[in-house]
Amino acid sequence: MQENRRWRSVFVLTTLVALTHFPLLNTALAGDEESSSASAHILQAEMALQRKEYLKATIEYRKAAEQSNSAELARKATQLGYAYKFNDEALLAAKRWVKLDKNNEDARQVLGLIYFRLDDIRNARRQFERYIKSSEEDLGQDLAAVSQLLQREELAERADKLMRALTKPHKKSADAHYEAAVLALQAGDGTYARERAGQAIEIEPDNVKPRLLYARALMYEGDEEGAIEYLAHIIGDSPQPDPDARMELALMYMITGRDDDALSQVNQVLLEQAGRVDALRLMAIINFRLERLDAAWQDFQDLLATGQYRMDALYYLARIADYREQYERAVRLYREVTWGSNAVFSQRRASALMAHQLDDVKGAFEHLEEFATTVPNYAVDMVVAKAQLLVSLERYDEGLAEYEKAIEFRPDDEGMALGRAELLLRIDRVDDAVREYRKAAKRWPDSALTLNALGYTLADRTEQYEEAEKLIRRAIEKEPENPAIIDSLGWVLYKLGNLEDGLVELQRAFERMKDHEVASHIVEVLAELERHEEALEVLEAAEQRNPDSELLKDVRSRYFDDAE
Repeated sequence: MQENRRWRSVFVLTTLVALTHFPLLNTALAGDEESSSASAHILQAEMALQRKEYLKATIEYRKAAEQSNSAELARKATQLGYAYKFNDEALLAAKRWVKLDKNNEDARQVLGLIYFRLDDIRNARRQFERYIKSSEEDLGQDLAAVSQLLQREELAERADKLMRALTKPHKKSADAHYEAAVLALQAGDGTYARERAGQAIEIEPDNVKPRLLYARALMYEGDEEGAIEYLAHIIGDSPQPDPDARMELALMYMITGRDDDALSQVNQVLLEQAGRVDALRLMAIINFRLERLDAAWQDFQDLLATGQYRMDALYYLARIADYREQYERAVRLYREVTWGSNAVFSQRRASALMAHQLDDVKGAFEHLEEFATTVPNYAVDMVVAKAQLLVSLERYDEGLAEYEKAIEFRPDDEGMALGRAELLLRIDRVDDAVREYRKAAKRWPDSALTLNALGYTLADRTEQYEEAEKLIRRAIEKEPENPAIIDSLGWVLYKLGNLEDGLVELQRAFERMKDHEVASHIVEVLAELERHEEALEVLEAAEQRNPDSELLKDVRSRYFDDAE
C-alpha cells in the first residue's frame, strides 16, 4: 500500500507548529507586497511578539491575512493561532486560508482540528469526512491518522464523540470498530470499547490488534485476572506467540505491580526481535520503576541511539541525573525535552534546578523566555512556569501578576483559574482564594476537580464544614475512586467530629495514593483518637518516603515533640 501523503502532510504541519518560531515580517507577504495595510498589521504582530503579547500578535497576524490575498500569509496566521491555542483567532485565519486555497488538504485538516478544539463536532466531522475515503482500501489508514491527531489534543471525551460519528457509516469495517474502541477506552468508556473491539474481532478474527484492545478494556473495567488470562490464552494458543501480545501482557503486569513478570515478557520479545525499539523503551521504564538506575540509564542511552522515542529517553535520563543530584547534567537533559507530554514539566524542572540548586536565577528566567520563543505552542505554559518559579522564590506579587497574564491568554482554562486560587491560598489570602474557587465552581459546576478544590479549602482553611462536605460529596459522585477526593471526604468528616468514619476514608485514600498530605491527615486523626502508637508508626513510615515534608513536620511538632 502506498504511503498516505495527505496525512503525512498534517503531521509535518503540526510538527512545524510545535517546533518552529515564525519569521513573520520577512516572509509573510511574498507575492503580495502591495498590501500596505497587511504589512502594517504584520509589523504590529512582530512588535507584540517581542513584548510577549501573544494574543495581540495573533490578532494582528489574522488581520493581516484578512487584508491580503496571500494563501501563504493565511497559512502562517493559522499556524500562529493554532500554536498559541488562540482557537477563535485560528478559526478565522483557517477559514481565510481555505477560502484562498480551496483545494489545500492541509488547510481543511487543520480547520477540522480547530473546530474540534472549539467543540464544534458537527463541523469538525465534515472536514475530516472529506479525507476518509468511501473505498475500504484506505479507510483504516485514514481513521488511524485522524485518531492520532485527535489524541494529541488531549480532549478524550470529545475525541470519542467525534470518532463515533466518523465511524458510524462503516459498520462492516474492523478498522472503524477498532479506532472507535481506542478512543472510547481513552475517554473512560470501557464497556463501549469492549463492545466495539468485539465487533472488530467478529469481522477479522485473526487480527490480534482488536483482541489486545479487548483485553485492555477488561483491565480498565477492573477485571485484572480476566484480562491477563485472556492475553495468556492468546499467547499460549499460538504456535508462534505474537510479540504484540507479549508487550500488552507486560503492560498489564506493570499496571498490577508485577514489574518483574513484565520484564520477563519484554526480555522474551527482545530475544525474538532484538531490534524492537518499543520493547527496549518498555524495559528501560520498568528498570526505572524498579530503581535499577544503572540498568535504566544504559537502556535509555541505547534508546536514544536508535533515534526513536527521543523525548522519552531524554526525559528519563534527566530524571535519573536529577535523582542522583547531578544537577548540571539534569538541566542539560531536561532542556532537550522540547515536545510531548513531558515537555512542560521538563522546562519547569530545569528552571527550578537552575534557580535553587545551581544559583542561577537570572539564567532560569532567561531559559523560560527562550523556550517560549522557540516553541510557541508552549509559550503560555512558560508564563505559568515563570509564575511558579517566582512563587518558589517567594516573589508572590510578581508570581500573581504572571498568573494574571496566563489567564488573560487562557480565560477558559480551568487549571489556570485553580492555579491562581491556589497561589492566593499559599500567601494566606484565604478570602480571596475562596472567592476565586467559587468563581471557578460557578464556571465549571460539573467539574470534580473544582468542586473538590473548593470543598477541601473550605474544610481545611475555614469553618464552613457543612458546605464543604456537600461540595466534596458532589465531587466524589463524579469520580468515586479519585484518592484526592476520598482524602478530602475523610478530612471534612474529621473536621465535623466524625473521626472514625473520617479515618476509614483517609485510609482508603492512602491505599490508592501514598501521599504525604494524606499520611499527615491520618496521623492527626489517629492522634486525636489517642491511638498514638499507630499514629507514630504511620508518621515515621511517611517521613522515610518524604523527609522534607512540611506537613509531616507540622504534625510531629504538634503531637509528638513534647512527648519525646
